[in-house]
Amino acid sequence: MFPRRVGLAVWLNNTKMARHLRRFGNVHYVSRKMRYAVVYVDQADLDHKVQKIEQFNFVKKVERSYKHELKTEYQNAKPDKAKEYDYKMGL
Repeated sequence: MFPRRVGLAVWLNNTKMARHLRRFGNVHYVSRKMRYAVVYVDQADLDHKVQKIEQFNFVKKVERSYKHELKTEYQNAKPDKAKEYDYKMGL
């Protein structure tokens, strides 16, 4: 099946060097104004790749995304009343 992917926020001193991050995973976004890059890597190699990225002299800090750990299934979710009325109007 598909490998589990984890997002990393890599804070950079210089955004020109962000292209070197492509060998570690998929570079999803690079912010030139705020000087960070979002990189997606395999979860199995996460610790090893974070250590390698932190060794670069153009990297300030590497932060992991915890989005994959959040619960996305909700209990007792009530449907929105406004949406119910919109659907009934078409009938």
